[in-house]
Amino acid sequence: QVQLVESGGGLVRAGGSLRLSCEVSGDISNLDGIGWYRQIPGRSRELIARFSILGDPIFVDYVRGRFAIFKDNTKNSVDLQMDNLKPEDTAVYFCNRDSGILHSWGRGTQVTVSS
Repeated sequence: QVQLVESGGGLVRAGGSLRLSCEVSGDISNLDGIGWYRQIPGRSRELIARFSILGDPIFVDYVRGRFAIFKDNTKNSVDLQMDNLKPEDTAVYFCNRDSGILHSWGRGTQVTVSS
């Protein structure tokens, strides 16, 4: 069984930055296939950042150029660096597999961006 723990969220002003961390533990051999999702109130959870099969980062259009995703194999974590945050980035952020059978969801981490 795999456990996912997200952290690093908070309240930030528009234009600010946050770095989220997804700590992965349990029955997992590597961090391949772990991506970041977010859920805005009233909307479904959506995948916003992941790695391609070749390890290249892939983002949805509305975060590309502002967000970056990193794997840290020493910490067994996948981080999401978010810069130039906008109020519309306000959401709960989660990590999980980017395809196939998902792991159990963590609690997520709340990001609130004020205007």
